[in-house]
Amino acid sequence: MKTIWEQPCVYTPSLICLDLCNLERDVKLLEANGIEMLHVDILDGHFSPSMPLGLDTVRQLRAKTGLAFDCHVMVTAQDYFVDELLDIGVEQIVFHAETQPHIDGMLNRIHARGVRAGVALKPATPLSTLEYVLEKCDTVLLMLINPGYAFVKGEKQVDYAARKIRELRRMIQDRGLDTKIELDGRISPDNIRTYGAGEADLFVVGSTCLKREDLPGSLENLNRLRAEVTGGK
Repeated sequence: MKTIWEQPCVYTPSLICLDLCNLERDVKLLEANGIEMLHVDILDGHFSPSMPLGLDTVRQLRAKTGLAFDCHVMVTAQDYFVDELLDIGVEQIVFHAETQPHIDGMLNRIHARGVRAGVALKPATPLSTLEYVLEKCDTVLLMLINPGYAFVKGEKQVDYAARKIRELRRMIQDRGLDTKIELDGRISPDNIRTYGAGEADLFVVGSTCLKREDLPGSLENLNRLRAEVTGGK
């Protein structure tokens, strides 16, 4: 049986888009409907102007579910948050290149604990940032909107998203790597349909795809879409 990291077109629901007053209930609903991984956004209110989820909440949730934790660290000073997540026992940590002075070193630090490591890029950060570290990245997360601004209703995915995704896929293929591409930022069914057949591997799904009042129905639609995109693989 393939692990979650070997499967095509994987959904990783964003915790901050669930009902935060009923988080355990919603996570159990996701689990019962076939979800195998959760997207855990860690924000500090500085790098990204919001703080919806605390580390203590993540720690408590870790004890209540066996789902994989895919953590996206959107903070200015990363060391403390990364160390805490490693102690909690998560499966993957992606951190932002824009606030990490030692990208190679941080990848090594996370890998040394037996955890998958990757780099996240804001929309306008060039792929050249990955030139000498791509081989060490288990995952590269591309943000299609600016971090922390999902509450700005008028903001859309950047116009150059498709170009950036496809250029990254070519970089990975040209080097013969198995690095995963993760897309984040108002991911829609159309995004999944466009990129889910091989250009991207992981999709962070939130309020555009998941209705809090009907998670089972939303997941049924997403699973149907995944089967359509991947041919049932």
